[in-house]
Amino acid sequence: MYDLTGFQRDLLYVVAGLDDPHGLAIKDELEDYYEKEIHHGRLYPNLDTLVEKGLIEKSQRDRRTNEYTTTRRGTREIEARVEWEGQYVDHDS
Repeated sequence: MYDLTGFQRDLLYVVAGLDDPHGLAIKDELEDYYEKEIHHGRLYPNLDTLVEKGLIEKSQRDRRTNEYTTTRRGTREIEARVEWEGQYVDHDS
């Protein structure tokens, strides 16, 4: 995960946390968090990068909609990141 940008890491977390992770739902979540519009030209290339790195999988729901799911590796990377953060940030406070 060390080689991901902050935006890519946020994408991975959102994909892992959504019940129905498709492009527009991911976009909406990130726009809420960043409080600004996320353009398709930023979103989809970064999702493709996460697919190439084996952290998420992309499948087609229908002709217009792709779904994304976290791979086992992606889940392990998130867990390792949370553990690493726990050394520096007390999440229980």
